[in-house]
Amino acid sequence: MDFTGKTALITGSGAIGGLGHAVARILAKGGANVIITGTDPDRGAQVVHDVRTSAAGTARTVRFIPADLADPRAVQRLAEDAGAVDILVNNAAVVPLGATAEQDLAGYDAAFAVNVRAPFILVARLAPRMAAGGGGSIVNVSSTAAGLGMPAMAVYGATKAALESLTRAWAAEFAASNVRVNAVAPGPMTTSKVLAALGPDLGGMGLTTALKRAADPAEVAQVIAFIAGDQAGYVTGAVVAADGGRTAI
Repeated sequence: MDFTGKTALITGSGAIGGLGHAVARILAKGGANVIITGTDPDRGAQVVHDVRTSAAGTARTVRFIPADLADPRAVQRLAEDAGAVDILVNNAAVVPLGATAEQDLAGYDAAFAVNVRAPFILVARLAPRMAAGGGGSIVNVSSTAAGLGMPAMAVYGATKAALESLTRAWAAEFAASNVRVNAVAPGPMTTSKVLAALGPDLGGMGLTTALKRAADPAEVAQVIAFIAGDQAGYVTGAVVAADGGRTAI
């Protein structure tokens, strides 16, 4: 996939072993200038070094912008610091696990702030710039939890369902400006964060899929990169499942 001359902003990409990290590697290898975001500058520097090393030989820059996406002012600053981008990947997410009766409101508010409000602000600021530049591509990272009822994931699922609804509305709103908006919905993934929380078998979640395994983040990142790129130029308003058949069975 060729992303030469394009600039991509990937939220939630500031840690080694996450989905955002995997997406950054693919886009940079394809020649994109990549902007990585996260809350920890030290971890962000590690990702920048890794992405630069993996994409050695391509004409691109890789930089890190620290941003706490729970703070709307920080999101607005991120949009300004990023400048004009051709690709936006809304990947950052908070996952509050717990029964509804035990869910604290602070966790509820944080999930909607990061998972819904932050993408809304970024799209509101960046999509018009994409339009002014001739077009662009926005990929929202959803989840199978948006469409499946899962115990302990009511709040998370609701945020992802909201993001899918925004995806469809934005696709309609920005189509005339040649800005495509899609979502990719992963199933279980062996990200570093999930492995640390659930162990190598992910609590058996991989066995719930048709393929009977969890995905490597790079497998989902390939789907995101394809949807973000020009080869998917006729795709907008879609929610693409990259879930090993989880939603099909």
